[in-house]
Amino acid sequence: MQHLDIARDALRAQSEAVALLADRIGQEFEQAVDMILKCTGRVVICGMGKSGLIAKKLAATFASTGTPSFFLHPGEAFHGDLGMLKPVDMVILISYSGETEEVVKLLPSLKDFGNPIIAMCGGGQSTMAKAADVWLDVSVPREVCPNNLAPTTSTLATMAMGDALAVALIKARDFKPLDFARFHPGGSLGRKLLTRVRDVMRSELPVVSPEASFHDCLFAMTKGRAGVAVVMEADQLLGIVTDGDLRRALMNATDMQALSVRTIMTAHPLTIDADAQLAAADVFMREKKVRILIVTEGTGKKVCGLLEIFD
Repeated sequence: MQHLDIARDALRAQSEAVALLADRIGQEFEQAVDMILKCTGRVVICGMGKSGLIAKKLAATFASTGTPSFFLHPGEAFHGDLGMLKPVDMVILISYSGETEEVVKLLPSLKDFGNPIIAMCGGGQSTMAKAADVWLDVSVPREVCPNNLAPTTSTLATMAMGDALAVALIKARDFKPLDFARFHPGGSLGRKLLTRVRDVMRSELPVVSPEASFHDCLFAMTKGRAGVAVVMEADQLLGIVTDGDLRRALMNATDMQALSVRTIMTAHPLTIDADAQLAAADVFMREKKVRILIVTEGTGKKVCGLLEIFD
């Protein structure tokens, strides 16, 4: 039980430290966001050790949400990788102490290149904060580490400040889910938002005429393996026959021979355009509680396929 008490105390202490950041940020945060928005190059993020891991994460978050960015290792930068920088780039330096040797050694070169600098550190009188154009204060009362040594609360605060920057930029750039999907084509969101109905629809249609018999309709549905038959006449969509339509017809019919597709079909079936987003189709089908849609294309609404909800 002692472990749980320790964990709860640690989580409370960290949440309180992050809450203090929210109360403390001010005009300097606005300046940092404006600097990034005005940057015509890339946002280059640099840090060493744990701060380097945060820098990598922040660079990835920026890059995936509309702010071109990459991580620059300070040690490698000092030995040639500064050549990655362009005059139009800006730099975010991360070091809780603001005195990390590998990062501080880069300051003269960055000043010489003329790159704007944002410093994320805990001390306003540190070398890094004084050299920067904007200082973002990520100081915390103490580390949650019992020895007040291991970077714990300070790394969380720095990460939170970086995420706050990212969120502000997302809003400022009006970055939408479709924009996010373009940068994440391999993820489930990317597939949903970038995939169109025509990409996954079934193009072979089980078509029947309105005068077809019950038997012919059943045969078409079985052969089509879609559980439906599309009712067409002179290339015009008249209706759809589903498994439910067949069951209801069987339950109510007194003369099976008298049944025709016209008497059992559902007229005016739901349709969706072939160029609609798959995500929109998925939402539409769930709202309407249907598992299949007839797909149309063009101004004439020509029937071109079927879309199943599990496609």
